[in-house]
Amino acid sequence: MEIQKIQKLVTNECKKINKLKWADQFSVGYFDTFNKTVKINNEENKVFVFTGDIPAMWLRDSTCQVLPYLLLAKTNHYFSELLGNLVRTQCQYILVDPYANAFNQEANSAGHQEDKTRMNPSVWERKFEIDSLCFPVFLAYKLYKDCQYIKHFDEIFYKTVQAIIRVFQIEQDHENSDYRFERFSARPEDTLQREGRGTSVAKTGMIWSGFRPSDDACQYGYLIPSNLFAVVILEQLEEIIEKFYHDKILVMQISKLKNEVNQGIKHFGVVNDPVSEKQIFAYEVDGFGNSLLMDDANVPSLLSAPYLGYCDHNDVIYQNTRSFILSQENPYYYEGKFAGGIGSSHTPKNYVWPISLSIQGLTATTNKEKAMILDTIVATDNGTKQCHESFDVDDPAKYTREWFSWSNMMFCQLVLDYFKMN
Repeated sequence: MEIQKIQKLVTNECKKINKLKWADQFSVGYFDTFNKTVKINNEENKVFVFTGDIPAMWLRDSTCQVLPYLLLAKTNHYFSELLGNLVRTQCQYILVDPYANAFNQEANSAGHQEDKTRMNPSVWERKFEIDSLCFPVFLAYKLYKDCQYIKHFDEIFYKTVQAIIRVFQIEQDHENSDYRFERFSARPEDTLQREGRGTSVAKTGMIWSGFRPSDDACQYGYLIPSNLFAVVILEQLEEIIEKFYHDKILVMQISKLKNEVNQGIKHFGVVNDPVSEKQIFAYEVDGFGNSLLMDDANVPSLLSAPYLGYCDHNDVIYQNTRSFILSQENPYYYEGKFAGGIGSSHTPKNYVWPISLSIQGLTATTNKEKAMILDTIVATDNGTKQCHESFDVDDPAKYTREWFSWSNMMFCQLVLDYFKMN
């Protein structure tokens, strides 16, 4: 199998620099995701990707889980078809409900059906997160650019793009949106204030998001990392729609939206770091002058901006922001005996996420920093050869989620990046 060929290539490269622990953990993640999370329905050309230990598919996670397979899809028809069918499946789910973030394999009403929102039997969870609509486009574009695969640009994709643009336009003026979400649980991060509308926001040109990619509620409605990502995929959609669908009116709508979002980021999303007094990206803003200075482990994050394609690694504002978020100024940056990195409101204090460590490596400019991060990840797996959701920086035996496929595959992507195999 092609996966085994990649595993052997990685193992051979790791042997050269005496890093066999990297190879061992790579093999586990690369095989586990394909063998245990990817469910293929050949009759319907449908691909469903479980997130790991939860029986549902997140639009975000499912994309990140398969990105390391783009290497195979470049030369292997089976994998290009696999990823193309995943894009189609994601699009079908978006057309079911563009406000949902996670879906059931069948319309079985599993998941959070008691949430106060407009649920559907196919929907596992209906937390509106901008990135849920961005990641399938991101995968579709990479499949086209990296692998020259274009079969997924069909009528379903076209309708999905129209749905995405319509939702983004609505959420530029969230006060007039009918989206509501309330969950009556013990975690305040799981629900939106103001009877499900979220905290008040002013119009800025940016897109409102109810929740972060951590699935925790936004404190302020304009999540800057997700708006950065929206600018990236809107630019990708300009190219796709113009080249494959020749819809000049839709291209103009996309271009207008992209420019409005980007101007909103520049006007409202760039603030002064109170310590360094340098310009940095805020994490969230409300358009009324309030801002939240932090970063979260989940992608899109501020740290991931060059990885997603919004800016160059050497961009001044990005570098200022990177210095801020990889320091104690970031309330979710933790340092301990075994690691230092970014955690999340979604997990306990002093717990760092391997996903954020992988993103730090993927946005690093030297192999020395990448190697240091890879060493840290394999040294903090508690002997499981799994990248957990998060772990205690002072005791890696304490961690959340035994098996988290997204985390595993981000590590795999960093290994491939280190050896320039991606």
